[in-house]
Amino acid sequence: MRVALVVERLAPSGGGVEAAAWQTATALANAGESVHVLCREHAGRPDGVAVIEIRASALWQPWRVSAFSRRTGRALARASETFDVVHSFARTAAQDVYRAGAGRHLDFMRSTHGRAAGLRRVSPRHAVALAADRRIFRDTRQWIQCPSRRVRDEITAGAGVDPERTVVIPNGVDTTRFRPGCDDASQAIRAAHARAGETVWLLAGSGGRRKGFDLAIRALARARGHDTVLWVSGRDAPGPWRALAQRSGVASRVRWLGARTDMPDVLRAADGLLLPTRYDPFANASLEAAACGLPVVSTRQNGAMEVIDDGGLAVDDPEDTGALARALDDLADPAARAAMGERARKRALVADWTSHAERLRELYGAVIERRRSRAREQLR
Repeated sequence: MRVALVVERLAPSGGGVEAAAWQTATALANAGESVHVLCREHAGRPDGVAVIEIRASALWQPWRVSAFSRRTGRALARASETFDVVHSFARTAAQDVYRAGAGRHLDFMRSTHGRAAGLRRVSPRHAVALAADRRIFRDTRQWIQCPSRRVRDEITAGAGVDPERTVVIPNGVDTTRFRPGCDDASQAIRAAHARAGETVWLLAGSGGRRKGFDLAIRALARARGHDTVLWVSGRDAPGPWRALAQRSGVASRVRWLGARTDMPDVLRAADGLLLPTRYDPFANASLEAAACGLPVVSTRQNGAMEVIDDGGLAVDDPEDTGALARALDDLADPAARAAMGERARKRALVADWTSHAERLRELYGAVIERRRSRAREQLR
């Protein structure tokens, strides 16, 4: 089967869509498929995968997104051989399968900007994304790959997409890179950012309001254990959150790690993951933490909790910092954390990228069969 994957940037690590595309391409190639990746830029090439570069300006985000979509469509039309399936990880137009990894943009805006979401619709960045969503959701030829049931329900109910066009295939995780254990690197991180006897909860992610930085700090302040500390890792400037931690009386117990490239080691140095996200179609950090054998405290708004299940605790309302604090208190006992972390690891082991690729291959088969059925109907 000749498969074309479309993504703006392809990279082996760093989280997000670029790494998901890399892992998907690698797993499909390992399964014997002929895989080509169309991308604007890349940090290397997965083994056995061909890369087709799409030239598009990166100067202005709305222009970049639109130009990449147009030029990808032209490149696919000009290809010397046709592809059996085109699977896009970006909001492009010419694909058989669209991976809605970021969910519906309107829902993202509402969770990120609250009441200001309506005003922000007129900004070029959001207008382009909203228009792309409408185009994709209205195109009945396209299948929608959803990372969670939550995203599927949002798209079918909110955008009126026929459920028959959707398929839920959760993201995968590299269970060899993300694994339990304490090595020299993780011990060094622990020694640098925690004192003996402290319980360390890690909050990993960028986009502080959406990820619930404020909620984590308030939950920490309400938790009973005064030896509980919070590590925060991400690209966000910590200024506003530092001020909140100071006002909440927990400034000394919130440690700012900044953006990291060694997340497996950071996870192995922590005792659990705390991610009180207001909106996350599928928080990869949750599954990565589970693969490392850590318990996960998050919210029902995190699609990854559908996979982690009893390997974590998911509060119904992210704004309920009392419930988050009780979850931290319930897991103050190392034995309770270890038991939940073991269940989390078991859940993660069946969510590796090989299994993910197998489900995609089943979807591709359905795409091809539906195309053939439509062709036969037209000949009648």
